[in-house]
Amino acid sequence: MATNAPSTTTQQQGGSAASKPGLRKPVFVKVDALKPGTNGHTLVVKVVSANTVLNKKPRNPTFRGPQNQNTKIAECLIGDETGTILFTARNDQVELMKPGNTVILRNAKIDMFKGSMRLAVDKWGLVEITEQAKFVVKEDNNLSLVEYELVNVEES
Repeated sequence: MATNAPSTTTQQQGGSAASKPGLRKPVFVKVDALKPGTNGHTLVVKVVSANTVLNKKPRNPTFRGPQNQNTKIAECLIGDETGTILFTARNDQVELMKPGNTVILRNAKIDMFKGSMRLAVDKWGLVEITEQAKFVVKEDNNLSLVEYELVNVEES
Protein backbone atom coordinates (compact mmCIF):
# COMPACT_ATOMS: atom_id res chain seq x y z
CA MET A 1 0.00 0.00 0.00
CA ALA A 2 2.90 2.36 0.72
CA THR A 3 4.26 1.72 -2.78
CA ASN A 4 1.12 3.19 -4.41
CA ALA A 5 1.41 6.58 -2.65
CA PRO A 6 4.57 7.76 -4.49
CA SER A 7 3.12 6.78 -7.88
CA THR A 8 0.04 8.98 -7.34
CA THR A 9 2.22 12.02 -6.56
CA THR A 10 4.21 11.44 -9.73
CA GLN A 11 0.99 11.29 -11.73
CA GLN A 12 -0.17 14.56 -10.19
CA GLN A 13 3.14 16.29 -10.90
CA GLY A 14 3.23 14.94 -14.45
CA GLY A 15 -0.35 16.06 -15.05
CA SER A 16 0.34 19.64 -13.99
CA ALA A 17 3.42 19.85 -16.24
CA ALA A 18 1.44 18.61 -19.24
CA SER A 19 -1.21 21.33 -18.84
CA LYS A 20 1.42 24.11 -18.97
CA PRO A 21 1.26 25.93 -22.34
CA GLY A 22 4.29 25.84 -24.62
CA LEU A 23 6.32 28.86 -25.71
CA ARG A 24 5.18 30.75 -28.80
CA LYS A 25 7.45 31.63 -31.71
CA PRO A 26 8.29 35.35 -31.78
CA VAL A 27 6.63 37.46 -34.46
CA PHE A 28 9.20 39.94 -35.76
CA VAL A 29 7.82 43.35 -36.75
CA LYS A 30 9.34 46.14 -38.81
CA VAL A 31 9.94 49.66 -37.51
CA ASP A 32 7.34 51.25 -39.79
CA ALA A 33 4.61 48.99 -38.29
CA LEU A 34 5.03 50.47 -34.78
CA LYS A 35 2.07 52.45 -33.44
CA PRO A 36 1.62 54.61 -30.29
CA GLY A 37 0.51 52.81 -27.14
CA THR A 38 1.48 49.31 -28.27
CA ASN A 39 3.79 46.78 -26.62
CA GLY A 40 5.15 43.25 -26.93
CA HIS A 41 7.17 43.95 -30.08
CA THR A 42 10.13 41.85 -31.23
CA LEU A 43 12.48 43.60 -33.67
CA VAL A 44 15.86 43.09 -35.33
CA VAL A 45 17.48 46.52 -35.73
CA LYS A 46 20.84 48.19 -36.31
CA VAL A 47 22.13 50.92 -34.02
CA VAL A 48 22.79 54.07 -36.07
CA SER A 49 23.90 56.38 -33.26
CA ALA A 50 23.92 56.52 -29.47
CA ASN A 51 24.45 59.46 -27.12
CA THR A 52 24.33 59.35 -23.34
CA VAL A 53 21.86 61.82 -21.85
CA LEU A 54 22.19 60.89 -18.17
CA ASN A 55 25.02 59.33 -16.18
CA LYS A 56 24.22 59.79 -12.52
CA LYS A 57 26.21 58.48 -9.56
CA PRO A 58 24.39 57.24 -6.44
CA ARG A 59 23.69 59.79 -3.69
CA ASN A 60 24.86 57.59 -0.83
CA PRO A 61 27.63 55.23 -1.98
CA THR A 62 27.85 53.50 1.41
CA PHE A 63 24.25 52.25 1.22
CA ARG A 64 23.84 49.00 -0.72
CA GLY A 65 20.84 48.06 -2.78
CA PRO A 66 19.41 48.14 -6.30
CA GLN A 67 18.10 51.70 -5.90
CA ASN A 68 21.62 52.95 -5.14
CA GLN A 69 23.39 52.04 -8.38
CA ASN A 70 24.65 54.21 -11.22
CA THR A 71 21.87 55.41 -13.49
CA LYS A 72 22.69 55.59 -17.19
CA ILE A 73 20.27 56.62 -19.92
CA ALA A 74 21.16 56.88 -23.61
CA GLU A 75 19.08 57.87 -26.61
CA CYS A 76 19.88 55.62 -29.55
CA LEU A 77 18.71 55.98 -33.11
CA ILE A 78 17.90 52.46 -34.30
CA GLY A 79 16.34 51.19 -37.49
CA ASP A 80 15.83 48.63 -40.19
CA GLU A 81 15.11 48.72 -43.92
CA THR A 82 11.69 50.38 -43.32
CA GLY A 83 12.62 53.28 -41.02
CA THR A 84 14.20 54.50 -37.79
CA ILE A 85 13.01 55.33 -34.26
CA LEU A 86 14.60 56.57 -31.04
CA PHE A 87 15.31 53.88 -28.45
CA THR A 88 15.77 54.75 -24.77
CA ALA A 89 18.50 52.50 -23.36
CA ARG A 90 18.82 52.22 -19.58
CA ASN A 91 21.73 51.03 -17.40
CA ASP A 92 23.09 47.70 -18.77
CA GLN A 93 21.41 48.25 -22.14
CA VAL A 94 23.65 51.29 -22.81
CA GLU A 95 26.77 49.11 -23.27
CA LEU A 96 24.98 46.92 -25.84
CA MET A 97 23.78 49.85 -27.96
CA LYS A 98 27.01 50.77 -29.76
CA PRO A 99 26.76 52.25 -33.27
CA GLY A 100 27.04 49.51 -35.88
CA ASN A 101 25.73 46.71 -33.63
CA THR A 102 22.76 44.63 -34.71
CA VAL A 103 20.45 43.86 -31.79
CA ILE A 104 17.26 41.92 -31.14
CA LEU A 105 14.74 43.75 -28.96
CA ARG A 106 12.27 41.40 -27.28
CA ASN A 107 9.04 42.57 -25.64
CA ALA A 108 9.69 46.20 -26.57
CA LYS A 109 7.05 48.86 -25.95
CA ILE A 110 6.23 52.28 -27.34
CA ASP A 111 6.50 55.15 -24.85
CA MET A 112 5.23 58.61 -25.72
CA PHE A 113 7.58 61.50 -24.88
CA LYS A 114 6.51 65.06 -25.70
CA GLY A 115 4.08 63.77 -28.32
CA SER A 116 6.58 61.56 -30.16
CA MET A 117 7.19 57.80 -30.08
CA ARG A 118 10.15 56.23 -28.31
CA LEU A 119 10.93 52.55 -28.15
CA ALA A 120 11.94 51.05 -24.79
CA VAL A 121 12.61 47.66 -23.23
CA ASP A 122 11.76 47.39 -19.53
CA LYS A 123 12.59 44.63 -17.03
CA TRP A 124 10.16 42.23 -18.75
CA GLY A 125 12.01 42.46 -22.07
CA LEU A 126 15.45 41.64 -23.40
CA VAL A 127 18.11 43.35 -25.49
CA GLU A 128 20.66 41.02 -27.07
CA ILE A 129 23.39 41.44 -29.68
CA THR A 130 23.12 39.21 -32.75
CA GLU A 131 25.13 38.70 -35.95
CA GLN A 132 25.35 41.60 -38.39
CA ALA A 133 22.21 42.10 -40.46
CA LYS A 134 22.37 42.42 -44.24
CA PHE A 135 19.86 45.31 -44.60
CA VAL A 136 20.64 49.00 -45.01
CA VAL A 137 18.91 51.31 -42.54
CA LYS A 138 16.37 53.68 -44.13
CA GLU A 139 17.28 56.87 -42.26
CA ASP A 140 14.86 59.23 -44.02
CA ASN A 141 11.77 57.67 -42.31
CA ASN A 142 12.22 58.61 -38.62
CA LEU A 143 9.05 57.71 -36.69
CA SER A 144 10.22 59.73 -33.67
CA LEU A 145 9.92 62.94 -35.69
CA VAL A 146 6.17 62.39 -36.17
CA GLU A 147 4.25 64.29 -33.50
CA TYR A 148 1.04 62.75 -32.16
CA GLU A 149 -1.78 64.53 -30.40
CA LEU A 150 -4.33 62.94 -28.07
CA VAL A 151 -7.84 63.58 -29.38
CA ASN A 152 -10.91 62.81 -27.27
CA VAL A 153 -13.80 61.48 -29.35
CA GLU A 154 -17.26 62.14 -27.90
CA GLU A 155 -19.74 59.36 -28.43
CA SER A 156 -23.33 60.42 -29.22
